[in-house]
Amino acid sequence: EVQLVESGGGLVQPGGSLRLSCAASGFTFRSYSMTWVRLAPGKDFEWVSPINSDVYRTSYADSAKGRFIISRDNAKNTLYLQMNSLKPDDTAVYYCSQTGGLRGRGTQVTVSS
Repeated sequence: EVQLVESGGGLVQPGGSLRLSCAASGFTFRSYSMTWVRLAPGKDFEWVSPINSDVYRTSYADSAKGRFIISRDNAKNTLYLQMNSLKPDDTAVYYCSQTGGLRGRGTQVTVSS
């Protein structure tokens, strides 16, 4: 059974940082491109950042450029998202997903003073 379990969310003040993790199991993680997406209240799903399976190519939504860093550890079957300089607009549920495929249940990130 494919499982994607996100963790690391929480309440943080504007300007703060969080590191999200996604533990993957039930499939060959290293063979899949992975993507972080988010769902903010009243908005549609927004892709945040994908990372290629083998050559570690990454890209970022304009809203994340310069602040977020996606990475992966294929030995640990884990995907990460380092989020810095957080803004209230970053408040959302963050999901990891097989790019274009299954996603986890998400972790809530709330940026508020």
